Amino acid sequence: MIIDLHIHSKTCSDGNLSVEEIIEEAKARNVGLMSITDHDSIGCQKQAMTLAQKNGIHYVSGVELNISFLHPNFCDGKPASLDLLGYQFDINNKALKKKLEQIGEYREERAAKILENINAEFKKEGLKNLTKNDLIKIQNSADGVLGRPHIADYLVNKNIVRDRQEAFEKYLVKCNVPKYPLYLEEASSLLRNAGGIVVLAHPNDPYGTSLVKLTNSLQEQTTIIEDSLLTYIDGIECWHSRNTAETTDHYVTFSKKHGLIMTGGSDCHQKPIIMGTVKVPKFVAKQFIE
Repeated sequence: MIIDLHIHSKTCSDGNLSVEEIIEEAKARNVGLMSITDHDSIGCQKQAMTLAQKNGIHYVSGVELNISFLHPNFCDGKPASLDLLGYQFDINNKALKKKLEQIGEYREERAAKILENINAEFKKEGLKNLTKNDLIKIQNSADGVLGRPHIADYLVNKNIVRDRQEAFEKYLVKCNVPKYPLYLEEASSLLRNAGGIVVLAHPNDPYGTSLVKLTNSLQEQTTIIEDSLLTYIDGIECWHSRNTAETTDHYVTFSKKHGLIMTGGSDCHQKPIIMGTVKVPKFVAKQFIE
């Protein structure tokens, strides 16, 4: 069975395919178990469940929550961002839905502040300011939850930068505004109280939101998990498109030691389409399919 438990949609997140297109692609690629894990949004889950069932694909409800995390022995005690994957939760849970609505509203405010910061940079360069109308266009371009990638794409479309990478390197890193302050304990409680499980996403991702921000040492990463995270998580994403064999082996061994659920996925944003390309072992499905 081909398994992919980490996919992002255009409909509710920063992917490039709609939910309908993702399910169609998943079927074409013979994906047997999947989850769409949009950033801070579960608005697509009901549609995804319905379409997956119609196409004979096992589906697990999913979401990816960004949290603020700190450890006194790393990063000078300053907070860093981590991502948690939530699975098998009740998509109608009121507390979870309310919190995600609050995060969504904050994202709108954050985007406006980021544009203010970008305008300060534009002024130095003699470029024309982005206006409220530009912000509305960016908001309209985001079918789902608004994020920095949507601002990056807008800068590309206006020929201010060549691509997303340049947008981040030149403006979006420097002009960033902190994300919604969601912390480990609250995020874990929200998911568990909704009947879900909590999985630490891509813990050693060198290019993403991960423990690499605190330390490159795999041993130190798992020490941090034992110290501060273990009580609040149920599993670890052991297979990921940017994992090395060493990373996967380390986290599989660690998960077995602590009796943690093991998951895996491509983290596909569909450019290029890598859905279903990560070789996730078949036993992972047994943790979700009775």
